[in-house]
Amino acid sequence: MVVLSQLSEGSSSLSSIHGHIYDIFLSFRGIDTRNNFIAYLHEALTKANITTFLDNEEIKAGEDLKLELESAIKASRASIIVLSINYATSTWCLDELVLILEQRMTSNHIVIPIFYHVEPTHVRKQ
Repeated sequence: MVVLSQLSEGSSSLSSIHGHIYDIFLSFRGIDTRNNFIAYLHEALTKANITTFLDNEEIKAGEDLKLELESAIKASRASIIVLSINYATSTWCLDELVLILEQRMTSNHIVIPIFYHVEPTHVRKQ
């Protein structure tokens, strides 16, 4: 994937130059994908030296979750949104999606959708 290969080329130096802490913010519905697809995707991104924000690794107990997610999105060069069966049933996922799209409108934030066991036409109708 061209976008991901561009992110991995000197990712840490490019991210720090532009004030980004992360290359990728992962947005997903945990019950659908955390222990399978997201685990494999995160591992592959890490092996490719792509710095990735994953909520269960980066957010400490007791922190303001919404504030932390918003900060992480703003501190990321791109977001991968894994749209799954239950993604749209989660207010957290929808809040993340709004923040990601706002970031896309106000900066060069790249958005990469992945349709996991759902058809794009199904998501479009929601």
